[in-house]
Amino acid sequence: MITSSEQQYINLYEQCRTMIHEHSSDVMNSVRDEAFEAFKAHGFPSKKVERYKYTDIAKLFEPDYGLNLNRLEIPVDPYAAFRCDVPNLSTNLYFVVNDSFYRGERKEERGERIPQAAAKLPDGVIIGNLSSPIGEAGRGRYHQLAGKDDDAVTQLNTMLAQDGLFVYVPKNVKVDRAIQVINILKALSPSGRAGGEASLMVNRRVLIIVEEGAEVKLLFCDHAADDRQFLTTQVIEAFVGEGAHLGLYCLEETHAKNVRVSNVYIDQQRDSHVCHNIITLHNGTTRNKLDLTLSGEGADCECYGCVIADKEQHVDNNTLIVHKAGHCTSNELYKYVLNDEATGAFAGRVLVEPGAQKTSSQMTNQNLCASSKSRMYTQPMLEIYADDVKCAHGSTVGQLNDAALFYMRQRGISEAEAKTLLQQAFVGEVVDRIDLQPLRDRLHHLVDMRFRGRLSKCEGCGLCK
Repeated sequence: MITSSEQQYINLYEQCRTMIHEHSSDVMNSVRDEAFEAFKAHGFPSKKVERYKYTDIAKLFEPDYGLNLNRLEIPVDPYAAFRCDVPNLSTNLYFVVNDSFYRGERKEERGERIPQAAAKLPDGVIIGNLSSPIGEAGRGRYHQLAGKDDDAVTQLNTMLAQDGLFVYVPKNVKVDRAIQVINILKALSPSGRAGGEASLMVNRRVLIIVEEGAEVKLLFCDHAADDRQFLTTQVIEAFVGEGAHLGLYCLEETHAKNVRVSNVYIDQQRDSHVCHNIITLHNGTTRNKLDLTLSGEGADCECYGCVIADKEQHVDNNTLIVHKAGHCTSNELYKYVLNDEATGAFAGRVLVEPGAQKTSSQMTNQNLCASSKSRMYTQPMLEIYADDVKCAHGSTVGQLNDAALFYMRQRGISEAEAKTLLQQAFVGEVVDRIDLQPLRDRLHHLVDMRFRGRLSKCEGCGLCK
């Protein structure tokens, strides 16, 4: 049965289909109608659906959000106005404003201006937007992973997304400097100018192709530059070739009015390596889904997550790791610290398919409820159809250690400081798994500021006024 929450998007697409197509690319338009029909047939999942039991998706999409379907330009220079909390990482820096790859210019230290796309990258590496011919290199890959999933948010994103980020690293190319992408949410007024009053829905798409033997690290930083209501859907597809290495780090630092629903799909070939690390420092409601498939023998993945939530924030991480081939390794570690009336959820499933012998898998979810009103839901799962495997999973939910608090207070440390230090130590294990040292060091500082209540907006930012 189609509800009003779904009907508004069905009506929107039917009325604005021509406009949506005109302002996008053939690559994205080729699967748009198919996604619309699937969304119209199934609609949003209820909480009775296993993978959505902890988040009411239909309720999140009920409000009447505005969309920038006519692709009105947002007059902003993020290089001049925005200061990310993770600076000086010696990264190749790019911006995505709402759902559009920013094609403006940036200032180098010498004062000259160069096109963003001309950043110093190895030959053959492409970083650009999916709505231009640069995305043609991704033809045949776009929606290939996401299209196998009947997820309603993925279908909605596919039928409405008009632009996105395309990252391509050719065979045997190693990108030494990490690629940092700062996603900025900026509201629009009815006239199309930035900084408007209206609530805004943003549909962001990312396609990553890392060919055989290639290596790249990507850092995505999510920020909101206006104190408005935002709803963001995000779909990331990543193809990791034989012997390739991909580091995918995601940092969310928005605000309480932001709703973020992100679905990540990763496929790994033989002897490839993936490190996926997602950290939520500030948010309103966040729902992250990770579907990762180990398709070739010898592939391995590391999946880490860190959540710090208070007030009435909600963070739901749902993961599925599929071992299709033998001799593959997966390691998951997610940690939550919840305060006030925050709620957290973690549901992780490891599926070992028939024939995936010599699989090694470890899943761990550890949670700290720092207040009596915070709530944590945890559901680690193993589903194994092979007999020569080594798999384990576990979860814990607890409070701060009274003995440790007493020990620290006996040595002159205040109760508030003792709690902060214990919480920092608890999540520090996840931060320490990041192999970008400048990012790791900066995140330890941001975590400290977050627990002390000093993290509100990026230092020196000229957008957040």
